[in-house]
Amino acid sequence: MKIIENKTFDEERALYGSESLIIKKCIFDGEADGESALKESSDIQAEECFFNLRYPFWHDNGVKIFNSEMTELCRAALWYSNHVEVRDSELHGIKALRECNYIDMERCDINSTEFGWFVNNIKMKDCDVKSEYFMMRSSCIEFNNVTLNGKYSFQYIQNAVFENCNFNTKDAFWHAKNVVVRNSTIKGEYLGWYSENLTFENCRIIGTQPLCYCKSLQLVDCEMIDTDLCFEKSDVHAVITTPVISIKNVLSGYISAVSVSEIISDDKSSCEIVINQ
Repeated sequence: MKIIENKTFDEERALYGSESLIIKKCIFDGEADGESALKESSDIQAEECFFNLRYPFWHDNGVKIFNSEMTELCRAALWYSNHVEVRDSELHGIKALRECNYIDMERCDINSTEFGWFVNNIKMKDCDVKSEYFMMRSSCIEFNNVTLNGKYSFQYIQNAVFENCNFNTKDAFWHAKNVVVRNSTIKGEYLGWYSENLTFENCRIIGTQPLCYCKSLQLVDCEMIDTDLCFEKSDVHAVITTPVISIKNVLSGYISAVSVSEIISDDKSSCEIVINQ
C-alpha cells in the first residue's frame, strides 16, 4: 500500500479515486476549501488525520479511520460507503453518516445532528453521542455501552439490539420494529409510540406517557420511574418491578407491577393488571 504522511490537502477531490492508500498525520484544510477529498476510493486507511473540509468519504469501499478528527466544518463525512471502521475518533460535522453499509465504530465521540440515516448493518461500542434524529430508518443495528443525548432517536429503525446503553432522548423508538433493549436506561418523554415487537429487558424507563399504540410490546423485569399515562392503546406483556403512576386505556395483554396509583379505563380492554406488592 502507498503511504502518504504529514501532507496538507485543500484542493477539490484531492485524492479522488485512490486505491490501497495509507494516510498518516495528514491535514485536509486550507484556502482552496475543496470538497470530496477521497470520493470514489477503496481500501483506504486514515491515521491521526484532521478533516476540516466537506464530504471526504463518499462512495468509498473499505475505509479505516483511526485516531482522527472530523470538525464541525467536515459536513456529511461518510455517505454511500461500504465496509467502514472508525476507532478512537471525533465526528463533529452535521449528518456525518448516511446511507452506508457495514459500519463498525468503537470509542468514538459523535456530535452530529441527523447522524446515521438509512444505514444498514452498523455496530457501535463504547461511544458517546450527541444528536437529533439519530439513526432514523436504519436497520440491523448492534449497540453496546453507548451514551446518547438528543431528541427523536431511533425512529423507524428495524432489527436492532441495544445492550448496556444510557439514552436521554425524547420521542425515541417511534415506529421501531423488531428491537430488543437490554440492561439499559432510557430517559425521555413519549417513548416507543407506534412500535412493533419492541422488547425491554432489565431496563430502567423514565418519563411521561411511554409506550403507547404499540403492537407486541414486552417489558421483562423493568423499572418504570416517573411514568404516567402508560401503554395507551398498546398490546403489552409487562413485568414491572417498581410502582407506576398511571396506566391508561391498555388495549390488551398482561401487566404485573408493584403498584399502580391510577388505572384509567375509558375504553374496552382485555388486559389483565396484577398488583404484586
